[in-house]
Amino acid sequence: MSQNAIKLETRSVSSLAKIFAEDTELREPAYRKGSALWGEVYAFQVAYRSDRLLKQIQVEAISAGLQHSAITVREVGLVPSELPIYADHDDRIIQAKPGLFPDPLFPVTAEEGITALPQVWRSVWITIEVDRADQGGTHSIEVRFATAEGERLGSESFELTVIPRELPEQKLIHTEWFHSDCIATHYNVPAFSEEHWQLLEAYIKTAVKHGINLLLTPLFTPPLDTAVGGERPTVQLVDVEKTGDQYAFGFERLDRWADLCLAAGIRYFEFSHLYTQWGAKHAPKIVAKENGEYKKIFGWGTEAAGETYRNFLEQFVPELLKWVERRGLQQRVYFHISDEPYMDALEDYRLASDFLRPMLEGYPVIDALSDFAFYESGLVPHPIPATNHIEPFLEAGVDNLWTYYCCGQYKNVANRFFTFPSARNRIIGVQMHKFGITGFLHWGFNFWFSQYSRKAINPFVTTDAGHAFPSGDAFLVYPGEEGPIESIRMEVFYEALQDMRAFALLEELGGKEELRAMIDGVTFSSYPEESEWLLALRETVNERIAAFTPAAR
Repeated sequence: MSQNAIKLETRSVSSLAKIFAEDTELREPAYRKGSALWGEVYAFQVAYRSDRLLKQIQVEAISAGLQHSAITVREVGLVPSELPIYADHDDRIIQAKPGLFPDPLFPVTAEEGITALPQVWRSVWITIEVDRADQGGTHSIEVRFATAEGERLGSESFELTVIPRELPEQKLIHTEWFHSDCIATHYNVPAFSEEHWQLLEAYIKTAVKHGINLLLTPLFTPPLDTAVGGERPTVQLVDVEKTGDQYAFGFERLDRWADLCLAAGIRYFEFSHLYTQWGAKHAPKIVAKENGEYKKIFGWGTEAAGETYRNFLEQFVPELLKWVERRGLQQRVYFHISDEPYMDALEDYRLASDFLRPMLEGYPVIDALSDFAFYESGLVPHPIPATNHIEPFLEAGVDNLWTYYCCGQYKNVANRFFTFPSARNRIIGVQMHKFGITGFLHWGFNFWFSQYSRKAINPFVTTDAGHAFPSGDAFLVYPGEEGPIESIRMEVFYEALQDMRAFALLEELGGKEELRAMIDGVTFSSYPEESEWLLALRETVNERIAAFTPAAR
């Protein structure tokens, strides 16, 4: 090699690695083989470092054996975090100080390629969508790096064993709150304009692709993370016309929403909350046409238990249920009263619940909460406790139990903040399977506002909602030019959902006791921290599935 020859170091690492630009040495062990089932999305990374600035590096991943499976290469981008974690964090983090964190996954084009900075480690993300048409067995994937002129710089090989068993359908009901107003605001398009509908479709398809099958549906502008007295941009699917104390409702936009969602693969609809957050004290923002003029008729000035709003709900809810029946969605809709009600709002919540629930008889009413007293009092038949408050609900044997986490779950339990190792993200799949969790809720698919929705933010620059939540809490996707840019955190969480499906298959094949022994001792707050444990667990599960598979014998 001549003195001027380019030196490019590479190493295959797992999808659970996080490669930081500040790392002088690559501590992640090499990871060069794995296995996957038909229908699974498998991922690994290749870390790289050059001895000089090098632009327009061409990178491709090819496999002669995987002729039908889709293989894509994306660049792992870096984004800043000023608030990685709160001050009283536990010790299961990467770092507490601000910095640049690997997260967005950018498409790689031939024109731009990727860039290597001098002596800086970066990585590319390789995704294989395993197709049923591809044969079982072990296939080699080669990841090649070359200069813009075609000079070879280096390569890595990865061996993927395809197990000829179909990954079963996801049973977990999964919602990541979908903020339609953030999309309209960021792209500067009118709500529910044709441009907005096109963007909504792109984001909904990405959500479905990552295991989100329940979608927050804004009947009226969702009263979520809104400052008292403030308001979010209007995104209201139901038309309202007010004549005196009588109301008429139009469902044309809601029909279009349902058509779009069902075509994209959404199975369930989560109707936006009918009362304000943190205790059901007020009505959500609702706009209506009155005397030929559109105006806000309900909001922070409307008492939730007041006669005016109750009269509205008494007229609206029966008409909504007629729409649900007309669309044949009786088994596919969920209702909310108020998100995360506090104990000091128990009486307000009780008034709202006692009024609303008789009208919704036979339909599930779900709410995220942490205090067992709400469930114990009978106010929330379908509670969604946080992962760090779930023990009393498990001990009580609550049927069809859901769970959630958000910014408050930063000690001991799983979460997906930038500064959490990816294993602490993926472990949630083991936990939810072991404890028979039916549904998972999170509030931040694409919250691109500051806390309390006071202003819009650039999520490539502000990742903590304006010093409010640890980076990684408020959104899973970034806004690209024509649609979403996915993240490491979303891909790893989807791996957790795929783990659950593989666990279910092993149990169906007769390996329930084996699996139970493998994950014995895991709880929501106590679990192995090492990436190697999770990777080895999944490989062992795959080996046992293969042993039950005639074609593999």
